[in-house]
Amino acid sequence: MSRATPASELIDRLRRVLRPEDLDCACRETLDGALDRFDQLERRREARRQFATARDHKERITALLGFLSDLDSLTEAESDRSVFEEMALLFAEIGRSAQAGAAALREL
Repeated sequence: MSRATPASELIDRLRRVLRPEDLDCACRETLDGALDRFDQLERRREARRQFATARDHKERITALLGFLSDLDSLTEAESDRSVFEEMALLFAEIGRSAQAGAAALREL
């Protein structure tokens, strides 16, 4: 089974409260089935959210790479030295987005 989500942890707590030992077998099976289906739906919803987050970070990196392409037209003799700091900030932001995207995918 995949990693526990906040929703699945809640479902486990609900299962402990809603499933007293004196339930008849059919009722217990129905309740367990419903809770399992709900847990699966919540896990899929969370996985879709994490996947969308990773895609958002990919799109952000793509946009930042567009700005970073200006580096090709610069030389070490650039008179406005602040442009190098701006480019360094772009690299740093790409790194942060890459880490956040990777973290989202690891949650899948």
